[in-house]
Amino acid sequence: MPSFAKILGASAALGLMLAAGGIPSVRAADIWDQERTNAEGLVKGETPAWDNIRKQLFADKEIAEAVGVITLEAPPRVTDAAFIPITVSADKPQTPDKYLKTIYLVIDENPSPIAAVFHFTPDNGIANISTRVRIDSFTNVRAIAETNDGKLYMAKVFLKAAGGCSAPSLSDSDEARASLGKMKMNFIKAAASGQPGEAQILVNHPNYTGFQFDQVARRAIPAEFVNSVEVTYGDKKILSVEPGISISENPSFFFYYRDRGPGDLKAVIKDSEGRVFEKSFPVGDGANG
Repeated sequence: MPSFAKILGASAALGLMLAAGGIPSVRAADIWDQERTNAEGLVKGETPAWDNIRKQLFADKEIAEAVGVITLEAPPRVTDAAFIPITVSADKPQTPDKYLKTIYLVIDENPSPIAAVFHFTPDNGIANISTRVRIDSFTNVRAIAETNDGKLYMAKVFLKAAGGCSAPSLSDSDEARASLGKMKMNFIKAAASGQPGEAQILVNHPNYTGFQFDQVARRAIPAEFVNSVEVTYGDKKILSVEPGISISENPSFFFYYRDRGPGDLKAVIKDSEGRVFEKSFPVGDGANG
């Protein structure tokens, strides 16, 4: 896939040629037709970006529609492109014989389009996941589920949002450093009567994208982000996530877990600078911080 810098460079070069009269045959109607074609392609999901991402992740494997497997939800109206809630819901519970093994969250037009990869096991009970993402420009957002038999299923939504990857942090640098790595676990619903429980893990981290700018120091802020999340319950892995810069500041993940009796949910979180943050939370204690 062309890099974000190359795309910007090509656009700038075209602008200079047009200004200098170097492409006299280009008409406004031609440009409008191309823009309309691009927009239609985005809505239908037929874009060069997705073609490249698909080849990178899945080669030539068949991807079926996700009806009856997963549902992808996003808000119809976006108020903040840096904090967009995304939920992927599984239509069937996890069983030892048939379960969702992996969900790939892809944002076609983001500089780093593979937003996160989520790994599940039957011990989730249900493979639902919710998080918050950044959107850089109008784009399709996709969830591709892989079942334990290797089959792929895709759901997608089209979002009109822009600027989320370069939006400034909510905290200044000193505040972000002071709280870096602090974690909280919210137990949303206790596991009971064979039904899985629901929890939310949050970690304080600026999750810098590499496209943000420090207005005080007058410099670009290097990328620095959470790149690994693992939650275990006793000796069982409940959730494993490989996030990237498309996940919002202060990453948050809602997930499910089967009851295993008294014990802790242990979270181990790593970032791109090699830092490791660990904390255990007694199951069922409400909000833990």
